[in-house]
Amino acid sequence: MDGRNPDEINFPPFETEDLRKNLARYLDSAFTAQGAAGASKVGNFKWGVYAFFDYDGEPIYVGQTNEQLRTRIRRHLTNQRTDAVAMSVLDPFEVYEIEVWPLPALQGVSKPRSKTDARWAAWESAVDQLNALERMVYDQAIEKSRFKAILNEKDPPLAKVEIEAPPSFRGRIVSDEVFAIRSHPDFRIARRALIIARLAQVIAERKVQGGLRRVMLIQAKRLQWLADRRYHALGGAASVEQEDGTGSDE
Repeated sequence: MDGRNPDEINFPPFETEDLRKNLARYLDSAFTAQGAAGASKVGNFKWGVYAFFDYDGEPIYVGQTNEQLRTRIRRHLTNQRTDAVAMSVLDPFEVYEIEVWPLPALQGVSKPRSKTDARWAAWESAVDQLNALERMVYDQAIEKSRFKAILNEKDPPLAKVEIEAPPSFRGRIVSDEVFAIRSHPDFRIARRALIIARLAQVIAERKVQGGLRRVMLIQAKRLQWLADRRYHALGGAASVEQEDGTGSDE
């Protein structure tokens, strides 16, 4: 201790600060889009799709944005202003890697104020492309998942147009120090059980749609898989002690 009053500390806990630093590093990474003359910061692309992956490389959440990848991803992971985090659908502590698919050709497209605006057709076309890309990434994530499911509360809209997946950028947002803490299987099991309990409380206190119940079911399967893997890694049934026959717990 350096003599300071802990109540007077005016900075976030280590893990919170570490996340912000590594997320900023990821979003500031140079990325050269297909057909671009030079590199740009990956977080500065306005239109795009993103996916979050956990410590096992398992896809856990897919989303889209037309406001800026940086803004949307930071909102998910640092300030809890999205329904996915607020309702315990997505746990920022589980996100180990992020992959983004920017759509640089749509960078200059903004929503017109009126459908009579000449730019409205370009806006609708851009939205259709974004929706089609999100659906593609979403379907691929489910296909690659060992559970054949991810934690999105709602399914993305069906694609109205065909689109080829643009180049993507994937990277980790967790330092080695935080990885050493969060990757411990018992920590992950405890954290996932906590998130399930929070989600169950949300469901019990509100009138919810089937999407949240689906998320809870998927999370329960993910928890069971973690617990089963841990149990068997430590010896399974052979590791369970037998009672001594005295009938006493002492």
